[in-house]
Amino acid sequence: MLVLGIESSCDETGVALVDAPDAQLPRLLGHGLHSQIDMHQAYGGVVPELASRDHIRRVVPLTRQVLAQSGRALSDVDVVCYTRGPGLAGALLVGAGVACALGAALGKPVLGIHHLEGHLLSPFLSADAPEFPFVALLVSGGHTQLMRVEAVGQYELLGETIDDAAGEAFDKSAKLMGLGYPGGPALARMAEGGDGAAFALPRPLLHSGNLDFSFAGLKTAVLVQANKLVAAQGVASFELLDESVRKSLAASTQAAIVDVLVKKSIAALKQTGLKRLVVAGGVGANRALRDLLNAECAKRKVRVHYPELHLCSDNGAMIAMAGAMRLQSGMQAPLYEYAFDVKPRWPLQAMAA
Repeated sequence: MLVLGIESSCDETGVALVDAPDAQLPRLLGHGLHSQIDMHQAYGGVVPELASRDHIRRVVPLTRQVLAQSGRALSDVDVVCYTRGPGLAGALLVGAGVACALGAALGKPVLGIHHLEGHLLSPFLSADAPEFPFVALLVSGGHTQLMRVEAVGQYELLGETIDDAAGEAFDKSAKLMGLGYPGGPALARMAEGGDGAAFALPRPLLHSGNLDFSFAGLKTAVLVQANKLVAAQGVASFELLDESVRKSLAASTQAAIVDVLVKKSIAALKQTGLKRLVVAGGVGANRALRDLLNAECAKRKVRVHYPELHLCSDNGAMIAMAGAMRLQSGMQAPLYEYAFDVKPRWPLQAMAA
C-alpha cells in the first residue's frame, strides 16, 4: 500500500510517500519540504494569507518531486492523506483541496490526519523506532502535552499547558531579546556558551502535583530580568548588552523550559509505570532538551525515542506515516468521500479509540 501524505497546517509545505506492507512498519520512500521562514521573517511571525498562497505554489511541484524521487507514478498511489487540523484554516484548506482533487481524479480514497498524531507517530520513521505502550511528550508549536499511548488511536491525556506552550515560551522570550524569527532556534543558538544558572528564572507548576504546564509566567520573568539588565548597564535595548550577559539570559531561559519538560516527563513515567518515552514536535530538536532527557532517562533505565532531526518540524512524512499506521491497525477505513472539511481546532483526544 502506497500512501501519499500532504502537510500544510502552517508555514511549511510537506509531501511524502510511504510504503506500508501488511504487518510491517511503513517505510519512507521519499519526501520534500518547503519552509516559509524567509518569507515570514520580515513580519516577525506567520502571516496566514501569505502562508496559504505559498502552499498553493509549492504543493504540486513538491508532489512531482517526491514521486520522481521515489521512482513511482501518481497512479501507483493507493491512499492520499492530508492534514485536516489543527492549524491555520486557509492553509489546511490548500492541502485538503489538493488531496481530495487527487483522490477524486485517481478514484482513490483520501484520509484527513490529525497534525499532532502525525508528530506523535513520527518517531516510527526513525532507525530506532519505539514500541507501544509509551509516554509521549508532544512539544509542537502551540502545543505541550503528555500522553499515555497504548496503540494507534489509543491516547490518554496526562497533562497539558494551561497557557503558553513550550514552543511559544521559546519564541516569545526570543522576541523580547530582539532575536529574529523563528525565535526558538535563535534563542537556542544564543544560549550556547551561556551560563544557564546565571539568572534564577521560575519553573511554573513544577511542584503542582499534576502533569500540567504553564510558561506564561516565565515569559514575564524574562521580560522583567531583561529590563533590569538594560537599566543596570545604561543601554537603550537588550541587543546592546554585553554578549556574555545576553547569552546567559538565553541559556537561563532555555534551562527553565527544559527543566520543566524533563521533570514533568519523568513524573509521567513514574505515574504510569512505563519505561519508554517518545518525544515529538519541533521543540524535540532542541539539543539541551535531548541531552538532559537522555541523562535522566538513562538513570532510570528508560528508553527514549525521537524523530530524526529533519523530521521534527512539520512535514509530509509524518502525515503519510500516521495515515498508513491508522489503516494498518484497522483504526481507519479508506474513505471515498471528497467533500472535504478541515478542523483548525481539534483536540488529539478526539482521535482516541
